[in-house]
Amino acid sequence: MSRPAAYLVALVALFGAAFLAGGALGGVDTQPRAEAGGHGSGEAEAMAGHGSAQARGSTGGQGSAEGGASAPGLAVASGGLRLVAPSTLRAGVPADFAFRIVGEDGATVRDFAVEHAKRLHFIAVRRDLTGFQHLHPTQRADGSWSTPLTLREPGAYRVFADFTPSGGEKTTLASDVLVAGAFAPRALPAPSARAAVDGYDVALRTSGETLRFAISRDGAPVEVEPYLGASGHLVALREGDLAYLHVHPHEDAVAFDAEFPSAGRYRLFLQFKVAGRVHTAAFTKVVA
Repeated sequence: MSRPAAYLVALVALFGAAFLAGGALGGVDTQPRAEAGGHGSGEAEAMAGHGSAQARGSTGGQGSAEGGASAPGLAVASGGLRLVAPSTLRAGVPADFAFRIVGEDGATVRDFAVEHAKRLHFIAVRRDLTGFQHLHPTQRADGSWSTPLTLREPGAYRVFADFTPSGGEKTTLASDVLVAGAFAPRALPAPSARAAVDGYDVALRTSGETLRFAISRDGAPVEVEPYLGASGHLVALREGDLAYLHVHPHEDAVAFDAEFPSAGRYRLFLQFKVAGRVHTAAFTKVVA
């Protein structure tokens, strides 16, 4: 088989797998896509319509999760706002990932409140919850945002824009990005209250809705530096639909208050800073 033909087969296989996975997890957007501002025809605008789980919830118009609890990150459009972003990238190729938030009138939203020391947080992760990245885009003069982004392996990815529009409510919008090529999804690691990263040991203790982390190295406690206005930053994603949990950091410890919207398995990504470097420890947590 010729190389172009082989690439086409791989592309069809990936998109087919992503479509089936999307149907099981809440849906890959299959509606027609219009060109996003500032991008070529291969980078298209993501449209709303990822299934009934995206009915408006009680917090900022976010998607409704199992049991009626509000779960952000399930919709590309919510509360009169919409995320316009590329829908494809090439594996391992660095890209200037440009996107924007638009209002009901189609105009680009430009004003955002500062939260956790930034006006917008951008998360990218593959749908099997691998390849996590937390980035801080730069806003351009036209109100759009851009960030260097490399998705190293093929697969179906989810990107999240976490922000609060000035005068509005905290919002998380998300859309899928497909990276062509053969891929095998990885199983979620077994639940554990301990993780090791970059020579540091991180222990998790849960008390009610509080998640508390203790960081040590060679058996000695480690004092963390402030990161994003707190002792650490935590992103929690639900396995399956990748519902995005808003968590609230404590001021005096690496601890967070998190209200899980349903039973299930969650992946926790804790980021902490030591000696000027940010480290990311990941945990699998089961909520009964």
